[in-house]
Amino acid sequence: MPQLLFHKATRVELRARAADTLVVLPVGATEQHGPHLAVGTDFLTVEYLARESAKIVAAEIPIVVAPTLPYGSSPHHLPFGATLSLGTETYYRVLCDLLESLVIDGFSQIFILNGHGGNNELIQLAARDVTLKHPARIAAASYWTVAREALERVNADPGASIPGHAGIFETSQMLAIHPDLVAQERPARDADRFSFSVTSAVRVKAHGFWESFDGYTDSPARATAEQGRKYLDAVVGAVAAAFRESYVKCG
Repeated sequence: MPQLLFHKATRVELRARAADTLVVLPVGATEQHGPHLAVGTDFLTVEYLARESAKIVAAEIPIVVAPTLPYGSSPHHLPFGATLSLGTETYYRVLCDLLESLVIDGFSQIFILNGHGGNNELIQLAARDVTLKHPARIAAASYWTVAREALERVNADPGASIPGHAGIFETSQMLAIHPDLVAQERPARDADRFSFSVTSAVRVKAHGFWESFDGYTDSPARATAEQGRKYLDAVVGAVAAAFRESYVKCG
């Protein structure tokens, strides 16, 4: 089977495969995740999901996974420290440059898989703008959006914000894939402090919002590795299906 990881292949192999291969670009962030999770949570999780999902479909469609972008748009986490953020314009430009690099490399089918909420709008804009300039087909989505129905089917914890931030959902996933990066002592809350909308159709932002609940949602103390495995399996299946559905056979 062809090499699954972009960075482990040679230029000869990638040039030969580019024209009819779907390349996945995972993007995440390096930012504070409460007092209990590693700051690399977002990029570690999306990297795992991208690679595991690609493994599922590799026998059906030509696919390769690019190195994960570990930095995102995270200015809202800077007040807590432990955050490496790119500004809005810089992050958008970085995405466009990476996408254009892949197009110049010969890839015409790209899937940006996002693992950080602050990146969501920018991946959509970059995909739109690059396809206006170049003959490429680019999908862009956050993994929890792709897997929303799948997560509902596995009865995702009703007390969890999905994806939330450093709450039950993310903490459970990290307990399943990187338990050594989760503190044994985790904070507990009686209720989710994250929701901040007038209606489901209105998104409201306010100065000091993240600081008001110490930068983590719901109750990480309730997270379990078992629940995390349930989440991960649901997401991997849904993302694999999205890779399959987004691919258009060439020739």
